[in-house]
Amino acid sequence: MEETVVLIVGAGSTGLATAACLTQFSIPYVIVEREDCSASLCCPTCHTLKMPQPTSQKDQFVKYLDNYIECFNIRPRYHTAIESCMYDEGRKRWDTMARDKVTSMVVKYKARFVVVASGENSAENIPMIPGLNYFPGEVIHSSRYKSGSTYSRKNVLVVGCGNSGMEIAYDLAAHGANTSIVVRSPVHVMTKELIRLGMTLVQYLPVNVVDSLLVTMSNFVFGDLSTHGIVRPKIGPLLLKSNTGRSAVIDVGTVGLIKRGMIKVLGGISNITGNIVKFEGRDERAFDAIIFATGYKSTANNWLKDFEEE
Repeated sequence: MEETVVLIVGAGSTGLATAACLTQFSIPYVIVEREDCSASLCCPTCHTLKMPQPTSQKDQFVKYLDNYIECFNIRPRYHTAIESCMYDEGRKRWDTMARDKVTSMVVKYKARFVVVASGENSAENIPMIPGLNYFPGEVIHSSRYKSGSTYSRKNVLVVGCGNSGMEIAYDLAAHGANTSIVVRSPVHVMTKELIRLGMTLVQYLPVNVVDSLLVTMSNFVFGDLSTHGIVRPKIGPLLLKSNTGRSAVIDVGTVGLIKRGMIKVLGGISNITGNIVKFEGRDERAFDAIIFATGYKSTANNWLKDFEEE
């Protein structure tokens, strides 16, 4: 059993920054991380996809974190997964049980404070779809996607039309896969130049004015995408991001392939029977693989007692 003042769960950028601040004030702490490195979710598949930002920026960010750790003498305890954490009202402390993933040994911590810095994006999110468990082909989350080269000439369905989904669809089609993508919700499609322009203009103009300009310019660049199954939200991209946290999709060439028919846009999935995926509107198609680009979810509610997600 180990006692400390602060227990930090997660050695990403937030956890490391918290550790650095505590160090400056000479406050004892322990920082644990379930993976084998810091910032483990820093886009592990960036090197295979046509990302808006060059891979070198990701490498620079990881190097920066390494230097940050060294500068503040932070010693994360890697391979340490939290299993339970409960507040002892009588002793005014948090009793935490963790497990070393390498040795399987249980480690207990007692701390006055617990900082949950594991983020909202700590576990793969794959929606429950009737029949998915019996799908005979490959089913993976986007975090495990490596390259479209292994899917050449295969029928592949990408579920999710965010940035990851659109980029994976592009990569698949570029490698000769028969690619389809599920687009259930309205989405803004922008270029990185438009987003950069919007972030500059919003410092001087009202958000609604900037949003109107961005939508107009996007329509000029991409045309009416509703004829291809992509509908814009009723509110602008900046306001949507502010109100809901949903970001616009930055196009990397996916829209062009959709227009050319190289990527098919489909509606929501109703159920799966064998290798046949049935969609809303009675459309159904056979697939060899399904890739879920459906984001992540927090795992804190699994181990933090009395935790409630907002």
